[in-house]
Amino acid sequence: MRETPRLSGYHAAVWQEPIILEMGAVGERGIIPSTDRRVAASVGPANELVPPALLRRDPPVLPELAQPQVLRHYLRLSQQTLGMDLGVDIGEGTCTMKYSPKIHEQVARMPQLAELHPEQADEALQGILQITYGLRQFLCEISGMDEFSFQPGGGAQAVFAASCILRAFHLERGESQRDEIITSSFSHPCDAAAPATAGFRVITLPPDEHGLPDIGALRSVVSERTAGLMITNPEDTGIFNPNIDEFTRIVHDAGGLCFQDQANANGILGIARCRDAGFDACHFNLHKTFSSPHGSEGPADGALGVTELLAPYLPTPIVRKDGDSYSFDRDRPRSVGKVRSFAGNLQCVFRAYAWIMSMGADGLRSTAEISVLNNNYLQQRLLEIPGVSMPFAHRPRRLDQVRYSLAQLKEETGVGTEDVRDRMVDFGIQGYWMSHHPWIVPEPFTPEPCETYSKEDCDEWAAVIAQIVREAHEDADHVRQAPHRSTIARIADHDSFEDPGRWAMTWRAFKRKRLGTADRSSSTS
Repeated sequence: MRETPRLSGYHAAVWQEPIILEMGAVGERGIIPSTDRRVAASVGPANELVPPALLRRDPPVLPELAQPQVLRHYLRLSQQTLGMDLGVDIGEGTCTMKYSPKIHEQVARMPQLAELHPEQADEALQGILQITYGLRQFLCEISGMDEFSFQPGGGAQAVFAASCILRAFHLERGESQRDEIITSSFSHPCDAAAPATAGFRVITLPPDEHGLPDIGALRSVVSERTAGLMITNPEDTGIFNPNIDEFTRIVHDAGGLCFQDQANANGILGIARCRDAGFDACHFNLHKTFSSPHGSEGPADGALGVTELLAPYLPTPIVRKDGDSYSFDRDRPRSVGKVRSFAGNLQCVFRAYAWIMSMGADGLRSTAEISVLNNNYLQQRLLEIPGVSMPFAHRPRRLDQVRYSLAQLKEETGVGTEDVRDRMVDFGIQGYWMSHHPWIVPEPFTPEPCETYSKEDCDEWAAVIAQIVREAHEDADHVRQAPHRSTIARIADHDSFEDPGRWAMTWRAFKRKRLGTADRSSSTS
């Protein structure tokens, strides 16, 4: 008989902490910077180095605080934050939250790396260029591709860059009529949005009775207008398409190219390579599979790989090796150009390189095997809970995640997936990822216990879901009003999310939109 895991007695610290721009007083200081006298004498007054047209009329509005206040502020914020280091954070599905070794973080913050400048001469960047080239070699081996660019700032930008490459490839061959991209319902939405942004018409394949992209539908839509196939594999249902090589053959026979979105490759490392399935290009999210922190839309990297045929079109620059030295290759006349500034997020590149070096080839395959084992074990545990179902892709094994449904629970109790997600916070778990829109799976949730997590972690996560389902039947209002033990309560006004006129991403925007005041100090003369 299975032992029931002990649930966490979690309760968040609640500080009612203001944002830092609302704190402090005029004249307070933490550290007063000083300049070496010899440097000051050599350089002269700093304000004389700035062209007069760029000088501010007023100083910037910055918070003025003593050092203890700053320390206290950020420690309090950290106490109110859930995540990988505090909870069993397996619920992020396609975003793959895994443990990032702290020694990699230490090295990534060293000034030798953190303070590199992108305009330094290649001779002064040999260390990071060697690491970047080494990661390129690793990813080529893992994927079967021939070249990689690390410039894209995440998966969607990598898909956009790949869309531009497909367009450039066909235009160079005089096939301007190829203006259609084919994707599938359970591929990541960026596989439709990015090519649409690049100017393509997008055709979406529906799922067949097994939840897989309908191969008959594919045959019916390929034509002389087909530029390519852009598909997530494994899809967001967690299923690796067993007919994927037939999909790529059909598209190639029609004259198109094939791109595999493998942002999350946990379940196939060392087992399956996209090149072997007939793909011409792919991308990895280094901040998912390769254990660099996700960064909350910030320090990410969508490593874009292509075959030799498409290599000339990659965004610049590409790292080259000549003997024992390394350099940026910027002279690439057929390149689609830059998709962001400089060479990409090289700290992310470093962390991915360090993780692969730590794991080794056997460790990478173990990553896949343990990820698959964890997902299938959690699937078994969750499907034992009344009200949890698995509507699509009824196959015996999952590779990296499952999109479950709480539609039955919603029908029986009125408690839906958003309610369950918010209640999970009361158990010290950062909720879960539900699904991309539109919700093809009703009342969805999509956990992914990658190789980081133990059997005990999976048991605890399933036990929390089971507890909330019991509560939904006994006291539905208690679940619907959750969270009860968190830093913040349920957000009552969701309309503001759809109203750009009310968004306030910065202090200046907040003052302008909410307080009705302007920040003159931000202006220049």
